[in-house]
Amino acid sequence: MNLKRREWLLRRSVVLECSPFAFKVESCFPEVFSNLETIYGNRIVDGDEYDGFIDYFVSIKDSGGLRRFLKDQARFTCDSLEPFKPLNRSQSYALLEWGLNWVIAAHEVSHLVIHSAVLAKNGKAVLFPAPPGSGKSTLTAYLSRNGWRLLSDEMALITPLSLEVSPFVRPICLKNDSIDLVKTWFPDAIFSSVATDTHKGDVVHMAPDKASVDGQNECAEIVGVVFPKFSKGTFCDVFEMDKSTAYTALAENAFNFSVLQDRGIQSVINVAEKVPAFEVKYDNLAELNNFLLEDIVGQSIAK
Repeated sequence: MNLKRREWLLRRSVVLECSPFAFKVESCFPEVFSNLETIYGNRIVDGDEYDGFIDYFVSIKDSGGLRRFLKDQARFTCDSLEPFKPLNRSQSYALLEWGLNWVIAAHEVSHLVIHSAVLAKNGKAVLFPAPPGSGKSTLTAYLSRNGWRLLSDEMALITPLSLEVSPFVRPICLKNDSIDLVKTWFPDAIFSSVATDTHKGDVVHMAPDKASVDGQNECAEIVGVVFPKFSKGTFCDVFEMDKSTAYTALAENAFNFSVLQDRGIQSVINVAEKVPAFEVKYDNLAELNNFLLEDIVGQSIAK
């Protein structure tokens, strides 16, 4: 029996229990399952043995027909929807992680979803909305291994009309030069296989630390919003944003802002009015960490 046929017969499914959601993941690619088990550990359950509620059904499929023998590709689907173009099979696990981001961004309505990293200290959370290239994920990796609890690298799940943010503890997506940098910092961390030559360059997913996974059901209170930007040679320049600017920036990063309609508008207003927001340009991660601890978390506890 040839390899392609054997892989087709090995098609199976697992359930990813990633609070507050459960995803059923089907694939015919063994590397998808090996990476899932590496990154998520015991949060992966055999699909045939799971009897709980499943929020989303997703799959990573091959191209089908003769194409899979000529140019093997990976396709992501959710409930028969295919939001992305097929990618090279070597990028199949990265495609799955990006697909899970899309699923929540496109369908979640019980939370206000903001494109942002979220980290917490002593139950106090800071949001880090940032565009690609800002160094957000490198910062997230550093903080999550220096006393902060990782709630998410990609999206803040905010209870509408409140300052409560729910964890969605998944891996940190590292790209290009930051891969070797973070591996040097944290040699004992767990990483996925490398997806090369993606639209983001080389990509690796770093597993969350055990303490963050153990706290995946513990919500936190938002006490600050920081828009970070790595700037070589800059000594932690901090600019406090006025409330209207903060509102606009948060709204621009909200995935389901318009879907929630009035609740979405009022939820963003609530965060902008009650929580200080800053633009921070930095070169030294330790200096930024000190600012976060003293001027955001420390000030919130002192109130």
